[in-house]
Amino acid sequence: MKAKMYNYHDWIKYEDEKEFEKKCEKMLIESGFKILNRVEHYFEPMGYTGLFLLAESHFAIHSFPEEEKIYIELSSCVEQYFNTFIDKINNYKNA
Repeated sequence: MKAKMYNYHDWIKYEDEKEFEKKCEKMLIESGFKILNRVEHYFEPMGYTGLFLLAESHFAIHSFPEEEKIYIELSSCVEQYFNTFIDKINNYKNA
């Protein structure tokens, strides 16, 4: 097997971090990813960083409420899971 990584990053319109994080978790699982662990940090007075450690790499969420946007980043070594997640997040953004 050849080592290959697939990477995606994008800006999403801001919404409640906890709700968005739950939606992302569902999309990751539905895409086939195995979540090994999760870490999160809330900044004062606002902002959030969340990280999902995946068996297949990682997914990060960074919120910027003052600018009404969220930055996401996915790295994966499994092309099928990666492509499925990209389809799901694009459908979410366009809904």
